[in-house]
Amino acid sequence: MTDKVNVSFKGKPDTCTFCKGRLKKGETEFTVKSGDSIISIKNVPAFVCENCGEAYYDPEVSRKIDTVMDDFYKGELLTHPLAAGEVEFDRVA
Repeated sequence: MTDKVNVSFKGKPDTCTFCKGRLKKGETEFTVKSGDSIISIKNVPAFVCENCGEAYYDPEVSRKIDTVMDDFYKGELLTHPLAAGEVEFDRVA
């Protein structure tokens, strides 16, 4: 099973589909939790909403993310340990 990137576009997007904020070319971090594993891909080129932070990837970037995720699921990706904390929502004050 592979989680495909579904927020992509053709051309240059102008506004966020969620909050209608303005998009700005930049970079983001793409993070996925799959079972007990977490993968975080840093410095991913994207158009990022200045208001809510939603990221939009062009088709080439989406394909590269899909390739990284496929390699991750196959166990073929060399990763660095990632310090992460996890808390149950009902335990948050």
